[in-house]
Formats: sequence, C-alpha cells, structure tokens
Amino acid sequence: MKVKKFEKGFVKHWTEGVPIEDEVWNQMEDINKLPFVVGTAIMPDAHVGIGCSIGSVVVTKGAIVPSIVGVDIGCGMAALNTHLNYHMIKLDFEKVKENIEKVIPHGFTRKRKVRDKGTWGNVPDFIQKIWNEELKDDFDYLCGKYKKIRQHITNVNQLGTLGTGNHFIELSKDEDNNMWIVIHSGSRGIGNKMARVFQDIAKKECRKWMSDIPNPDLAFLPEGSEYFYDYIKVVKWAQKYAKLNRQIMMQRVMDVFFDMFEVQPVKMKMDNMIDCHHNFTDRENHNKQNVLVTRKGAIRARKGDLGIIPGSMGACSYIVEGLGNEDSFNSSSHGAGRLMSRTKARNMITVEEHIEATNGVICKKDESILDESPAAYKNIDDVMDAQKDLVKIICKLKQFVCIKG
Repeated sequence: MKVKKFEKGFVKHWTEGVPIEDEVWNQMEDINKLPFVVGTAIMPDAHVGIGCSIGSVVVTKGAIVPSIVGVDIGCGMAALNTHLNYHMIKLDFEKVKENIEKVIPHGFTRKRKVRDKGTWGNVPDFIQKIWNEELKDDFDYLCGKYKKIRQHITNVNQLGTLGTGNHFIELSKDEDNNMWIVIHSGSRGIGNKMARVFQDIAKKECRKWMSDIPNPDLAFLPEGSEYFYDYIKVVKWAQKYAKLNRQIMMQRVMDVFFDMFEVQPVKMKMDNMIDCHHNFTDRENHNKQNVLVTRKGAIRARKGDLGIIPGSMGACSYIVEGLGNEDSFNSSSHGAGRLMSRTKARNMITVEEHIEATNGVICKKDESILDESPAAYKNIDDVMDAQKDLVKIICKLKQFVCIKG
C-alpha cells in the first residue's frame, strides 16, 4: 500500500506495477475536497470514470454521491463450480455456446421501434413470477414517487438477460480441470434509469443550495433528506435486481447442461454459487465510525469473503478470499481494469491481433468485439500481484467459452 497526499486529504492505493492515468489522481483529489468524505482508496484496476474513477472506494459520513455509485448499480459477478471434469465432458462446446445464447437474451438492437434483441419479447412466466414476488411492490412504490423511473419500460423484459459491453457468460476450467460457470452482469437498463434520475436530483439540489462542489458530477444528497433515503432504497432494490438477474442466468446455463447430458450431474447446485457486487454502497463500521462505503468497481473483501476477479476475455480470472485489510476498507479490485478507452481500442487493435489473443477461446472474433479484446485491459496478473495484502487466491480459472453481447 502507498499513500498519495493532496492539499485536502489523501488516498491509499494499491497500484505498484500497474499503469494509472493522471486523471485518476485528479478525480480522487476532487473527491477528497468534499467535506463529508472521510476516506478513499484506489485499487490496481483503477481507470477514469464519470465523476469518480472506476476501481475506487469512497467512504462518506452524512451524505452520498450518486455518480460515485454509478449507473450500473449492483453490477457484479457470479461463479459456480460445476464439479464436472473438463476432460470428461463429451460435449460440442460450440453447440453449448449456441444453446446458451438461445435461452439468454444478450446484445442490443439500436434501431428504434424494433424490439431490442437483448430483452424478452414475451416475458416468460417464471420471470414474471420472480418479478411479481421479489421486485414489483418496491418498484411500484418508487415509481409512485419518481414518475421518470417508470418511463423505462424494459424493467421486467430485461430480468434474466445479459446486456452488452463488458458483461459476459464464460465457461472456464480451474487448475484441477473442474468446469466453472462465470457471469458478469448487473441491474440492466432499469438500474441505469434509476441512477440517472437521482444523479439529476442531486445536481438540482446542489444548484438550489449553491453547494460548493469541485465538479457537478460530484453532486450529493445529504443524510436526513427524503431524497437520500429514497436513493438508498433505489440502490438496495437495484442490487436485489442485479443478484436475481445473475441467479436466473446461472440457472439457465445449468439447464442447458442438464438438457445436453444423458446422465444429469448431481453436484451442480445453486447453493454453491459465489456472488459479489462491485458497484454498490452499504453501511459499515470503519475506524470506530458508522459510515457509508461506496465501491465503484471494487468488491467487498472482509476476512473470509469469497469474491470473483475476472481478467479479459483472453486472460485468466480468479476466485479469491478476502483478507480483511482495513486500510482498503475491506475492499479489492473488481477485475483487470481498462487500459484503453473503447474508441482507442477499436482504432488500435486489429481483428488479427484479437484472434491471436483469444486463441483457444470460443468467442466472437470480429470487429464488433475489438473494444473488449484483451489488449484493451490491464494485465490481470499484475493487478493480482499489486493487491496481495487484500485477497488470497483460492483458484485460477481459464475460460474456453466466452459469450458477450
């Protein structure tokens, strides 16, 4: 761990051996100017985000900043050890990929007045049941107060769907050749809509009270206000949506295997699924203070917590156990972290380079995926090396199938 001091405050960071943009430090300096910020930390996967760097931990007392949580509230990872030996599985994995893609909507259709291929056309009965039992009442309550949230009509239609960008479904094997299912997704469009509604509210409130903030994207909601408590409800709701989303997709992938095996596996149980958010906020106690900890592209890593830290689509991922390092507020990185912007990656990486970098992985091999190619990301092993005092590696995974939107 190292410490970078600013005119006001400081940030603890785990960045040795990994590239960090200068703008990351500028963003953290601005955040430390906020009077309610009581601690900050930067993870080795950090890169510039809107208002706050992705790969950061911000601890506040008495207020919350919606843009630090971000627009993909509850985004996170799920992983399941199937206990199936990779070398014993006599399956055509091209066909497995195809069958998974048939049962889980993914991607995005940009044409207006055309159904988005990444949503359910007709919502399956089991999805509607989960929505009605787990999510509908609180959603209706929030929409009753904030009409703009309901303007997003794909809330039910996106439950149990993957999305686009860096969200993925992977089949991987560990060093003992056990096959794992690994999923990265979040609260989809509805979480994004909720986030933007409250970011706008925070900006209006700060303008109304002429709050002195270094960046409009750091507009905050003070504790004690109705907006503050409603935003906390929104975050909790979106986290629940995101976790259910991952659970549904995990079950759908398992169903594909059940359908393709003549003899059904008996150890593949959802009870063994590891799940961790990496865009969220929660009330915690640190340094004998009750505070709000916001992790933007970081996972909670209390002592004994299991987590998932993925690399790029051509690199390894890691199942980890938290070491409970208080200097990082019990946190660690959420992945490798971007090295290039999406535009830069599309301009600099060739299809041929992408094909070589994803050798051995069944995945997209064309221009549409270049912004997710391995070269666009930091080296995951360097990231893991920089945070040895935050997490312990339980096992190393290497994917052989990768599905992206």
